[in-house]
Amino acid sequence: MSNSEETKQRPAQQQQPPGTERAMQPEPQSEMRNYRGSGKLEGKVAIITGGDSGIGRATAIGFAKEGADVVIAYLNEHEDANKTKELAQEAGRKAITMAGDIGEETFCQQIVQQTMERFGQIDILVNNAAEQHPQEKLEDITTEQWQRTFRTNIDAMFFLTKAALPHMKEGDVIVNTTSIVPYRGSAELIDYGATKGAIVGFTRCLAQNLADRGIRVNAVAPGPIWTPLIPATFGPDKVETFGSDTLMKRAGQPDEVAPAFIFLASSDSSYMTGHVIHVDGGDWMGD
Repeated sequence: MSNSEETKQRPAQQQQPPGTERAMQPEPQSEMRNYRGSGKLEGKVAIITGGDSGIGRATAIGFAKEGADVVIAYLNEHEDANKTKELAQEAGRKAITMAGDIGEETFCQQIVQQTMERFGQIDILVNNAAEQHPQEKLEDITTEQWQRTFRTNIDAMFFLTKAALPHMKEGDVIVNTTSIVPYRGSAELIDYGATKGAIVGFTRCLAQNLADRGIRVNAVAPGPIWTPLIPATFGPDKVETFGSDTLMKRAGQPDEVAPAFIFLASSDSSYMTGHVIHVDGGDWMGD
C-alpha cells in the first residue's frame, strides 16, 4: 500500500497520551524495512530520546543498520521500546532501553552514566522526545501545562546535552528535533511551538559554542508525520485528515524522516553545523 493510499484510508481515532504504535490504524512505517545500511556509523554509540516509537524508533533502527549501538530513552511505553530494541538487535547491533522522565535532570544524568558504563563512549546524541497539548485559546493553557511542555521539550535538551558533553570529542554529533510549527505557526500549539522555536535557537547557538571542539550540532524540522503523538493529542476528525494540506496531500512516515538524522549523524554532513533540515512534504518553503 502506498503512503497516499494509507493516508486516505486512515480512520478517525484517538489514544491517551503518550500513545503507542500498536494501537494506530494503520501502524506507522517506522521499522526501516527497505533501508539498507552501508556502515556510515560503524562503531558509534548513539543516545536517542523518544526512541521507542515514531521518528525515534525509525532513527534508532536506521542507526543500527548503519553500524551504531543505540541507547533508547523513553517515558513509559515499554512495549514499543522493547520492539525497537529487538529491531535494532536484529540489525546486528547492541541496544539498551531506559525508561524515565527526561524532564528530570537526574534521569538525564543516569542515561549518560549507564551509556558510559555499558559502551564506554557517546558519539551521537539525538534529542528527539517531545510532548504537545493542543488548546484553542491561550487562556486555556495552564501554567502547569506551559511549564511541563518546556520541561520536556527544551529543558531536557539542556539537561542531557550538559551531561553528555564531557564524554564527547571532536567529530561527535548532536542532532535535535524541532518542528515546522515555529516556522509556519499553529494556533492550537502555542506552548509547543514556543519550545520548538527555542530548539532552533539552542541548535544554532550551541553549534557556534562547540565549533572549536569539533562537535557539530544540527536539527531536523519534521512536518506532519504519522506518529503516536498525533492520535494521542488531536481529536479524531483532525487525525482523519492529518497531513492532507501539504503539497504532497498526505502525512509523512517516520521512515521518511530518519534518513535526515542518519545524514546529519554521519560524515556525509561533515561541512554542516547550525542548520535545520526540513522534512515536511513541502509544507514550508521559507528560510
